[in-house]
Amino acid sequence: MVLHIPTLLLVCVFVFCLMGLLSIHAWLRETRERSLAYLGSMMLLAAAGLTLASLRGLGIDVVPMVLGNVLLLLSAGMNWTAMRVFTGRTPHVPGLFAGAGLWLVLCLVPAFYGTMSVRVTIYSLLVMAYGLLTAWEFHRSRRQLEVAYLPALYLTLLHTVFYGVRALTDEGLSLDNALSSTGQGVPFFSFILFESMLYVIGIAYVTLAMVKERAEQRFKAAAFSDALTGVGNRRAFMAQGERALLDSQRRGGTAALLLCDLDHFKRLNDTFGHQTGDQVLIAFGRVSLANLRPQDVFARIGGEEFACLLPDTDEAGALLVAERLRLRFAQLRMLEPGLLSVSIGVVTTQESGHDLSRLLSEADQALYSAKGQGRNRVQTLPREHSPSGMC
Repeated sequence: MVLHIPTLLLVCVFVFCLMGLLSIHAWLRETRERSLAYLGSMMLLAAAGLTLASLRGLGIDVVPMVLGNVLLLLSAGMNWTAMRVFTGRTPHVPGLFAGAGLWLVLCLVPAFYGTMSVRVTIYSLLVMAYGLLTAWEFHRSRRQLEVAYLPALYLTLLHTVFYGVRALTDEGLSLDNALSSTGQGVPFFSFILFESMLYVIGIAYVTLAMVKERAEQRFKAAAFSDALTGVGNRRAFMAQGERALLDSQRRGGTAALLLCDLDHFKRLNDTFGHQTGDQVLIAFGRVSLANLRPQDVFARIGGEEFACLLPDTDEAGALLVAERLRLRFAQLRMLEPGLLSVSIGVVTTQESGHDLSRLLSEADQALYSAKGQGRNRVQTLPREHSPSGMC
């Protein structure tokens, strides 16, 4: 089967334009994902560069050999920039234009400008360099990325390897062979066009998939996060707490629940204003997180009420943690000494079982007892056989 190179070029241009416009459209609908804007720009630049590069034999060879390849190299740089931005880094403007700038400089050298095989080799090496940079962006951010980035990484590496092979083997396609679609270089050039189309379609798809996955994670995080303090909300606490208790019960371990209520919070709001009240809530959240372990489940479950589930913790350990939270909060210098205090009710699975609803109910009783005994204290659930608490 004879492949008609002009037809393949035309199909490539249309595919690049279509995918580029779709990526720009997706960015306009989700403007926070600037990587889609760079990705769409990459495809539109590739379409423009391929169009100019095909204008050979019209007496204006400077356009296809210089401007066409400049746009194609800018496209490769834009692809790197798109993935760089997706991983959370800022665009590297000098690097973006380095390939195109180097090409312009080399075109001033007659030996380079007049030798097709040299131009093909240098162009392929520059595209390969951008591919390696793109792959490096994924590798260096692999621990921060919480999306399935491996398809994009593998696709980029395959694209990069292809241009590495081209740099070593391809000597270019003459104008006569390109127009007639016969002769040396036609099969490889046809494969280049097919590979380019597949790469553009593939990278657009996997990037959109990564963007969608990250957006879903953001929505999920927002649904399980308290908007003011940034800690978990009641929904998050119930979900994570039940999982932690189930794991603790399966292992035969002991867990403790701390229920914290900021003392005289309404009076504080009325005296100093709601803005100060909000800052107090944020401060307690930060103090708590700074004094808890990564495996502890902490959340704001009500207005001024916070809960903390401590896996693998007995009553003595829970009382120490609760007392530390109480002291650290009272020592904050946001307001005058004595104005900041918290009462904390403490229960453990050893006495109350592994049912989260029951633990919350009994911790609330312990908290009520702490409030009744003067506030600013840590209190266990009053039982005839248990300690009366500590202050």
